[in-house]
Amino acid sequence: MKRGFEFLKLLQENNNREWFKEHKPEYDLIKEENTKFFNQIYSELQKHDSLNKIHISRIYRDIRFSKDKTPFKTNFGAGFSRVKPLLRGGYYLQVGPDSSFVGGGFWAPNKDDLFRIRKEFEMNPEEIQQITSDKNFLKYFGKLEGEDGVKNAPKGFDKTLPAIDLIKKKQFVVRRRFTDQEVLADDFQKEVLLTFLAMRPFFDYMSEVLTTDQNGESIL
Repeated sequence: MKRGFEFLKLLQENNNREWFKEHKPEYDLIKEENTKFFNQIYSELQKHDSLNKIHISRIYRDIRFSKDKTPFKTNFGAGFSRVKPLLRGGYYLQVGPDSSFVGGGFWAPNKDDLFRIRKEFEMNPEEIQQITSDKNFLKYFGKLEGEDGVKNAPKGFDKTLPAIDLIKKKQFVVRRRFTDQEVLADDFQKEVLLTFLAMRPFFDYMSEVLTTDQNGESIL
């Protein structure tokens, strides 16, 4: 990982195709090391959850619709998806200088899923509040994150509801940030796995919500 960080720091200063082409052999070796690292995490996580696949991000940026025309990402990332439709939620790991984190959750639920989540928060806010106030959740994540979709309350929801702060959200994600020193420590892989496992109560709750109707009957 140390060699990868050193490469990314140089890439931050030389984010152009000419420099990358010259250092491509070095990148290929680092890519091979990263793939092994990400697959080790996948194998360990698979012992505790049912995963569908691993998606390792490419270093090449899609700049077609971006004002930032730098061609390369300055971090390495991998996503680990759970087996649908029974299990919901996805794990994500990003490593890079001053930009490392472990995250997961529901980045862009579709219209029906978003409505179902909000209705559950409306009808029974205690369960999600208990999960997000648990000492283990607070230790690893601090709070449930995600952008608000509306300023006051979604259409059809009372702005005085006890869980209105959660109901306003259009994303439901958790994140634990790591310093460069923590990433380069010997126990980083272990800490990544422990952080992923700390997401499970949240994931399992949301999976139950999204596989049942408002009466608690299975929709699968």
